[in-house]
Amino acid sequence: MESPGVLLITSNIGSMSDEPGEIEKNWLQEFHKTVQDHQPAFIALHLQEFGGKNYQENMGSAEHLIRKLMTSEELSQYDCVRAFIDNDFTQPDKFTALGSVYFIHDSLRSVQIYDFQERRFVSLSGHAAWISSLEDCPNVHKERFPQDFWTEFAWTRKGFMRTRWLIHNRMFDLVNLHFFHDASNLVSCDSSPSVYSSNRRRALYHVLARLQDDSDAPFFLFGDFNFRLDLKSLIQAQGWPPSVTGESDGQIVAYEQDGEVQLVMKIKMFEHQNAKIFQDDSVHMLLRFDHEPIPFLNELTEVQISFPPTYPFSENVMKPSEFMGTRCPAWCDRVFMSHTARGLLQKGKDGEDCVQYGRTGGDVCMGDHKPVFLYFKMESQLEQPED
Repeated sequence: MESPGVLLITSNIGSMSDEPGEIEKNWLQEFHKTVQDHQPAFIALHLQEFGGKNYQENMGSAEHLIRKLMTSEELSQYDCVRAFIDNDFTQPDKFTALGSVYFIHDSLRSVQIYDFQERRFVSLSGHAAWISSLEDCPNVHKERFPQDFWTEFAWTRKGFMRTRWLIHNRMFDLVNLHFFHDASNLVSCDSSPSVYSSNRRRALYHVLARLQDDSDAPFFLFGDFNFRLDLKSLIQAQGWPPSVTGESDGQIVAYEQDGEVQLVMKIKMFEHQNAKIFQDDSVHMLLRFDHEPIPFLNELTEVQISFPPTYPFSENVMKPSEFMGTRCPAWCDRVFMSHTARGLLQKGKDGEDCVQYGRTGGDVCMGDHKPVFLYFKMESQLEQPED
């Protein structure tokens, strides 16, 4: 039995929802190119911030994107598609703005999805889209995080949703999630870890607890974790003394070296004199400050990152590879998995995982986030126990 190729993609489409046009054209082009490059049998696309910041006005055009994907010529060989879109913003205590779309190639027949109401796997065929609050959808377990997880704001859309799959007798969960962001650069660099990092850690522990309460199925978590570099440690490592001044619109902090300003920060401004340090050549150095996954390494694993940060990029279509001067660049968009899920990845002859973990759209504007993908061949045969 041939091992099926699996492509997991996560993409925060908030910018694209607010300003589709050229960004949406680029996004679709890069998505189709990624599929073409890998020729997977199973595609899982996880979207966050569906509808963007102005979701009341933009939800219709965001839904049109899903229909474009489901009917595109480039994906015509994926004859079975399931879309689950949480678009009902009239239920603020439940709305997450998450969307998950799954494409199954016509060559892949041994696939089933779990019915959480009937507690059994069911067969699939054709195209179907659930575009609603998803509260009654039997194939999705969805939760918005409790309000007390993020007390700084009166309301938040952050949450997670899960589907469960059976492919060639391999069961696993796919979890789409969106965690809390950093509201202020000045607060971010005030402590290590930051208060925002602590909130995200609490949210991730909540997700893991919910998964473990229900099942011991292997799982993949991919979405916008909003993980940020440890800003205080990063700045301290540079050895720059800060100088603090006040402005009419708030505090400003400048870091200098030999009389030259190296970094200027405000609540929503992060301007580094040498923005190139956040590009390809500095990935290894920057990963030293990627601390947020560390508390979870007993439960989660990730393929080694070799690509530059995924956020925040300019939304100017003429500056696709430039970072926006608002936040410290970081790997917000990730694919993590349980250790049991890591065992589903087919091994090469040398025993290493045959996987590709990367960032798409480096040369085109796709909004403030660059999508991230994980491609792997799934082990299709269970190992036989020893006598």
